[in-house]
Amino acid sequence: MRELSLNVLDIAENSFKAKAKTVEVSIIQSGNVLTISIKDDGVGMDEEFLKRVVDPFTTTRTTRKVGMGIPLFKMVAEQSGGTFDITSEVGVGTTVTATFMIDNVDRPPLGDIADTIVSMIGNLGDSELIFNFQAFGESFTLDTNEVKRELENIPINTPEILVFLRDMINENIKTNCRGVSL
Repeated sequence: MRELSLNVLDIAENSFKAKAKTVEVSIIQSGNVLTISIKDDGVGMDEEFLKRVVDPFTTTRTTRKVGMGIPLFKMVAEQSGGTFDITSEVGVGTTVTATFMIDNVDRPPLGDIADTIVSMIGNLGDSELIFNFQAFGESFTLDTNEVKRELENIPINTPEILVFLRDMINENIKTNCRGVSL
């Protein structure tokens, strides 16, 4: 994938398909390291499946015999001098964490993370999303549960609300990153 935000979207979609009620996406810049973590409280994976999940020929999908999201995320993290880790427990959930060396020539750009997060929010259903972004000592958190409380009876996936949330995420990222592209 050309942008890390697309990897985030793919893995978060897996979380929602795994019946997660809450998905937490964290993006943290610390020095020359970019850490991306997607954590859910979905059905989780047993130990045997967890060992095979980084193999592109391991998937739970019935529409095709390959699953490229996690293997590609792992590959790009390692190619850019970073690391990859996935933990899971049946009935508890799954956490996928990848680190990337920011100055590595092989690291894809973060991409349009605001559109990615808003795309997830638009398709939440009964689930909740928590988005944490930290860069250069500043942090920003968007919790859809809090947003829904503020909106009262207005659906969070209303187009005007989604545009507002996208603009708010972009503004906070721009402020936190101080004009530096991740």
